[in-house]
Amino acid sequence: MSTKVHVHLFYGADPRFYRKGDDIGCLYGYHHAQSEAFALTYSQDARESRPVRLLRRALKAALGFDLIHTWRNRAEMLRSDVIWTHTEQEWLAAALMLLLCGRKAGRGASPLLLAQSVWLIDKWPSYGIVRSWLYRKLMTRADRLTTLASENAGLCQDYFQRDATPLLYGLNTRDFPVVPPTHWTPRTPLRIAAIGNDRDRDWETLIKAFGNDPRYTVKLATRRRIPASLRASNVEIALFSGIRKQHELYDWADVIVVPLRPNSHASGITVMLEAAAVGKPMVATDVGALRDYFPADEAAYVPPFEPQALRDAVDRFAAAPHEALRQAQAAAAGLLARDLTTEHYAMQHVRITREMLNARGQASAHASVSSHPQPAAQARARESRGGL
Repeated sequence: MSTKVHVHLFYGADPRFYRKGDDIGCLYGYHHAQSEAFALTYSQDARESRPVRLLRRALKAALGFDLIHTWRNRAEMLRSDVIWTHTEQEWLAAALMLLLCGRKAGRGASPLLLAQSVWLIDKWPSYGIVRSWLYRKLMTRADRLTTLASENAGLCQDYFQRDATPLLYGLNTRDFPVVPPTHWTPRTPLRIAAIGNDRDRDWETLIKAFGNDPRYTVKLATRRRIPASLRASNVEIALFSGIRKQHELYDWADVIVVPLRPNSHASGITVMLEAAAVGKPMVATDVGALRDYFPADEAAYVPPFEPQALRDAVDRFAAAPHEALRQAQAAAAGLLARDLTTEHYAMQHVRITREMLNARGQASAHASVSSHPQPAAQARARESRGGL
């Protein structure tokens, strides 16, 4: 029999509707794990009225996770052998649902919960007593912790005294086929692209480095609000949404810059993967364990909050095009060599799931032996009691 895996995603990521018509499968590539051995199901988005949507979002804001969306999908989750989650918002909700349904950890019929965290560690110091207590309680229901960066994994031990397994996130190579560059010639002014909606993007340092300097033209793609005080004449701020628009932006750019605030969750890695695939040299802030993915010979790293260091790194590319090309080629080769793809990302989940199932099987076998002693052991026990 195949292992039943339920992939619990956020509301809006239902594979039936997400990028409908593009035939991309499941967001993040979990569908690559589908096989005769693994049967996957996915959380489904329910149609809801505006008042219900507002209620669901309000409860999500209060709890930090979407309990209503999870509760709607509980039947499929309870029928599964293992539940996969992508962020703490999903596994916290799944853990609470399982506990409310009486499916505690360690029970043979209870689904195993693979709990992946992204922003949890970075946010943890800001949580109050009640939220910290609740999340610790819910973490006891998580059978395995995973993260997308080694730094995050190490902090799980510091904060929770729990081991966590770092996984390598991957690129959808159908959207971004890997094309190693064969040449690189900087334009004048130099074209810089910066993309991202993550909470830890440091747009202030980016604009301080290049804003109002005629040597650079910057396109900044984000949904986040940029204060009017940071606006600059040579910086275009817009949302380049959709794969086609993203490719247009990458094609336009000479250099991809990923400016970041200190974090532990590999913020910016999606953009770095895409930049490597399209063959553009990249500069990133040296935080968040990004070197797990691209070592120093494949990307230029700079310290956080240093506009001059960011500008110097970009200027070095312009001054030495052969070095920029070498680095871009190395990043593309490294992406392929380390298999930083959605397929490999899914296969890491398969490996961990098998480990979890094997551990459960061994624990069950041990418990069975302990509760049913062998005949020889029973005879020795009777002798010790005088043959009774």
